[in-house]
Amino acid sequence: MQHEDTRPLPQAGTFEVNNRMVLAIAVPMTLAFLTTPILGLVDTAVVGRLGDAALLGGLAIAAILFDLVFTTFNFLRSATTGLVAQAMGRGDETEEQAVFWRSLMIAVVAGIAVIAATPLILAGGLTFMGAEGPVAQAAGTYLSIRALSAPAALSNYAILGYVLGRGMGGTGLFLQTVINGVNIVLSIWLGLVLGYGLEGVAWATVTAEITGCAVGFAIIKWRFDPALRPSWKRVIDRASIMKLMALNGDIMIRSFALIAGFAWFTRMGAGFGETTLAANAILMNFFLVAGYYLDGFATAAEQIAGRAMGARYRSALVKAVRLTLYWGLALAAVSTGFFLIFGEQVVALMTTLESVRAEAGNYLFWAALTALSGVLAFQMDGVYIGATWSRDMRNMMLVSLALFIGLSVFLAAHWGNLGLWIAFNIFLGARGLTLFALLPRRMNEAFGPAQSGIGRSA
Repeated sequence: MQHEDTRPLPQAGTFEVNNRMVLAIAVPMTLAFLTTPILGLVDTAVVGRLGDAALLGGLAIAAILFDLVFTTFNFLRSATTGLVAQAMGRGDETEEQAVFWRSLMIAVVAGIAVIAATPLILAGGLTFMGAEGPVAQAAGTYLSIRALSAPAALSNYAILGYVLGRGMGGTGLFLQTVINGVNIVLSIWLGLVLGYGLEGVAWATVTAEITGCAVGFAIIKWRFDPALRPSWKRVIDRASIMKLMALNGDIMIRSFALIAGFAWFTRMGAGFGETTLAANAILMNFFLVAGYYLDGFATAAEQIAGRAMGARYRSALVKAVRLTLYWGLALAAVSTGFFLIFGEQVVALMTTLESVRAEAGNYLFWAALTALSGVLAFQMDGVYIGATWSRDMRNMMLVSLALFIGLSVFLAAHWGNLGLWIAFNIFLGARGLTLFALLPRRMNEAFGPAQSGIGRSA
């Protein structure tokens, strides 16, 4: 899987940005991201065939709690990608290795902390979710086993961050396929064939994360040049660690604010009754599906923007912004068009309740529009992460969240659930537009004033 790095790297400061480069990162990672919902469907299907509703409920609750915990550490992937890409742009492979070791060190320590905190996470989470009896017991069983994967799972964030920082999209796809593929096969084998049920599904995840970590570590270690190995003193350099932690903190706040936005949307929707809540949950999948491939182009923006910043190469950054935006807009338009044309059929596949189908139809246009409303936010997140302008990304997310909450209350009071969907689209658009508005200023600060184009003085 190392064919991506066989050619000699261009000298720092000069490299070509073109459609081929963008697609070489975006397409594999889009496919990689799409393997995640497939895994979730398989795990649910395996447990669902056990014939015990409590086990299925326990799995759902435990998965939510685990995802919430891991969202806290998702910054390990993003921050590592940006810093490795910048080191690559400077032609500093020693720093690339140092960034990887720092991230891996944080991942292992954080993973051990998650294992130690599992009893508290479980107690607080089950109370918050209102789980009792067999459902709580099932959730506790699954979470207690799956938590053992935390050091390997978080290390996989650091590993993926490194390979994406190097622009190795094919390797990223390979590693995600290994993890999710092993997980799917073992879930079926341990859960159903050998009859270990929910415990088997949990152990399948643990084994898959460890396998992916071992394979990823071997690939990275193999491509490291021993002659450029960083000293331990450089790896634990205080200033470098503080920079990584500052990036991590900003990205973490941004992620929690995004989750808060989705939670607020759900809370507001619940106030309109069960039918509307169910319709909103179904329609939200339109945006989530679009997010899988938009994330692929955001990843391409991360790598190329980071590399351009490291190389001090303004033209590459400008072209990266343009190309990733063009591709993102084109695919978002296709997604919006698809759901406008076939949205009713998609809703019908997801529910047999006529009342929910009819309610979803009332807001189908606004749900289909979310891909176009959100494409700039995805792309700008990638650019800002790669350029390590994380503070701006955090601040604009908080501003957009406040705008969303205020607008949702006002518009919902006048137009009900329609107002909520309009406010949600504005929220998505505001995230991207505020960051895009700041982009000329940040580029001028990084490279000096430009005569024209994106980098022109604001």
